[in-house]
Amino acid sequence: MSSAAAARALGIDFGTSNSTVGWQRPGQHALLPLEDGKPTLPSVVFFNLEERRPVFGRLALHEYLEGYEGRLMRSLKSLLGSSLLKSETTVLGSAVPFKQILGLFLGELKSRAEAIAGREFEQVVLGRPVFFVDDDPAADREAQDTLVDVARKLGFAEISFQYEPIAAAFDYESVIEREELVLIVDIGGGTSDFSLVRLSPERRALSERSADILATGGVHVGGTDFDKQLSLQGVMPLFGHGSRMKSGAPMPTATHLNLATWHTINAVYAPASQRSLASMRYDIEDPTGIDRLFRLIEQRAGHWLAMEVEASKIALTDTDARTVDLARIEPGLAAALDRSLFEDAIADALARVQGAVARLLEDAGVRAEAVDTLFFTGGSSGIPALRRAVGELLPQARRVEGDTFGSIGAGLAIEAARRYG
Repeated sequence: MSSAAAARALGIDFGTSNSTVGWQRPGQHALLPLEDGKPTLPSVVFFNLEERRPVFGRLALHEYLEGYEGRLMRSLKSLLGSSLLKSETTVLGSAVPFKQILGLFLGELKSRAEAIAGREFEQVVLGRPVFFVDDDPAADREAQDTLVDVARKLGFAEISFQYEPIAAAFDYESVIEREELVLIVDIGGGTSDFSLVRLSPERRALSERSADILATGGVHVGGTDFDKQLSLQGVMPLFGHGSRMKSGAPMPTATHLNLATWHTINAVYAPASQRSLASMRYDIEDPTGIDRLFRLIEQRAGHWLAMEVEASKIALTDTDARTVDLARIEPGLAAALDRSLFEDAIADALARVQGAVARLLEDAGVRAEAVDTLFFTGGSSGIPALRRAVGELLPQARRVEGDTFGSIGAGLAIEAARRYG
């Protein structure tokens, strides 16, 4: 295929957990193989202290788990719209703005795509959640503006956005054979996003689709929130979460919250954080948990533990129980996790998701029985309790499984070709 037949623009799905890049070309799959022949690049950067270089994706996780000295950063997208984005962090002994780290990762996506395509790209459609930040339009605009600024510095001259669930809708539309009213349910690492869209084979070629988008909505709840709640309820009690001080007050939870939240794990290694923890050691009724916490911090095992919790969340989608072996912290120590505990832990988060879907249907003025299809996509969309929570609102709609990590990137490639040729 000649390069002239291919689209001029990329579609980039910068995800909280995984990222993809789509480029529409006749007769070929839209998603580019970014790492080891796979279309996904985990949204991870590891700054290797020994070799003084950043590495990305699966290789980053591999080097971290192999024990290389350095700094692991994950869930970078969660920085958008947060106060952290305006601050700096220490990387390889130097203070580096978080915004610059975002640029490093997005630049890696661009350079890998250009290496595969054998050409440079100046146009891009970036995916974005319906809301980067709930109930704060100013912060939401600032998050998008940050991405524009980063993309422009990387060499993109024309930059536009599409809501991630709309992109997933366009990917699904490429395979349907009749008109459908579809609720797109995109449960990503950081957000849950929804779109109610009218799709049909006849509409695929239309450049203007605003009339077909009946409603969009979202809530800042995603896979990392499910990880966090599973960690706090099922693992952190072994490390003192819920312990009592001798005064009868509960042990302060800042360290446990930081360990359970991907983008704040490194905060527990800061000297000030460790001094604060040490100061309460002798004021706790039972120091067993806090002593384990000290050992975990001494091993800098926070990311390892978060990965074990994430693996448990994934496993509990298909199985009833998983045990996390914590022998590296204490011989014989383990956390027994089961689906019931997990579903209890995320019940409040699922209620927020269910409420957001109900509001979207109400805003659209659409009765539940009018929706033909529930289209699930996103890394956490397979959680049984989540599917039940959404399905209860639309009991008559048929369920369709999208490409868990690829529907959005493929849809963005379709949109990029429409907008830029």
